[in-house]
Amino acid sequence: MNTWQGKRVVIVGAARQGTALARYLVEHGARVVLNDNRTAEQLSDVRSQLADLDIDWVLGEHPLSLLDNTDLLCPSGGVPLTIPLVVEAQNRGIPLSNDSQVFMQVVPCPVIGITGSAGKTTTTTLLGLMASAHLAHSQGGSAWVGGNIGSPLIADVDRMQAEDVAVMELSSFQLELTDISPQIAAVLNVTPNHLDRHGTMQAYTAAKANILIFQNQDDVAILNREETGSYDLLPNVKGRLYTFGRGQLETGQLGTYLRDRVIWARSAEAEQKVLPLDAIELRGEHNQNNVIAACAIASAAGFSIDSMRVGIQGFAGVPHRLELVRHWGGADWYNDSIATAPERAVASIKSFDAPLVLLAGGRDKDLPWEEFAEFATRRVDHFILFGEAAELIQKALSDAPQTNHNYTVTQVDVLKAAVEAAAGIVQNGDVVLLAPGGTSFDEFIDFEARGNQFKQWVQEL
Repeated sequence: MNTWQGKRVVIVGAARQGTALARYLVEHGARVVLNDNRTAEQLSDVRSQLADLDIDWVLGEHPLSLLDNTDLLCPSGGVPLTIPLVVEAQNRGIPLSNDSQVFMQVVPCPVIGITGSAGKTTTTTLLGLMASAHLAHSQGGSAWVGGNIGSPLIADVDRMQAEDVAVMELSSFQLELTDISPQIAAVLNVTPNHLDRHGTMQAYTAAKANILIFQNQDDVAILNREETGSYDLLPNVKGRLYTFGRGQLETGQLGTYLRDRVIWARSAEAEQKVLPLDAIELRGEHNQNNVIAACAIASAAGFSIDSMRVGIQGFAGVPHRLELVRHWGGADWYNDSIATAPERAVASIKSFDAPLVLLAGGRDKDLPWEEFAEFATRRVDHFILFGEAAELIQKALSDAPQTNHNYTVTQVDVLKAAVEAAAGIVQNGDVVLLAPGGTSFDEFIDFEARGNQFKQWVQEL
């Protein structure tokens, strides 16, 4: 919309994306209705934070009457597009949007968008550090990092300048509504995730592909040449292509690769050494891959090699991602609450060589557990299963091919009981790893709340 003045916009979902968008739209003249299924009492803190704004609140339900005289409906990321309110809006021809779409329509500076089934937040955070280092030593300007992490970037867009750079993590939920792609767009990987929301891998992949589909020939795409889900999106690339991976780049290709355990970056201008893998403080091969990806994106954006090194060196990771909590009972206790899919739990397990006590569970996302079970039964010494998915994981372990590796399985109801069970069996030299493989929503509001509570309980041992 060319102007928001007098437009009636209904925002569904009063979490951080919805509230940030509400503030932006009201400040630009829109008449905003904020709708949420929760009650006024449950949203008392949120309502007090927005008390300075002229907002109409409709709480406790999603009545179809909200759509009367509405110019735009904005479902927040956590709101399925299958709820009757959204379906009816589409039937009436009311356009849909969200905070990231509105941001992309008005942002004055270049945007680097990053999506993927795993590694988005680490890669986005790394790239933000690289962008800040590059801008500080070149044209000036600021690097803004947000989107699906931190603050929604719509909250800061009015302060952005043309010389800045916005680094944006984008989820499939945000992308399924978009019709604008970032000028620089990266797809780290596309593996089974959120099938409880999208229904099929085809629908999930289609949402991810939107980060590329609306680019033009002047834009840049970055794909993972060693991961089928990402590289299969190659037909959607309209501009320049950079790729990343551990193996050698083919002649004429641009991107990053490893040679003698050193990361190299090849751009149209030069082929340069970035730094050795041993200089990376992050644990695990999957995090090495995130660094290799970040270097490819930085190279595509024209960032200097020095800025890449500054971003990588000293970066010890993001909370809830293989985060060392404490050494207790002779063991190291790690929080990887972000591992909300079986595949991510496998990547976590692969990061350790020590005997493992694994805390797995939560709520399943209609994802396959067979590969997890086949790998984990060969590597994990003690499984402690918790939450709604415990029975499902137990069955997958039972059905896995037999192995010579001996392991035990304990099943409990909740995460606190899992921590207590781990404390009762841990031995010197063990690693206790929270890598659930499921979401937190059976017990917590999100993976961060789960991770924070896990850390608190471990600290209290």
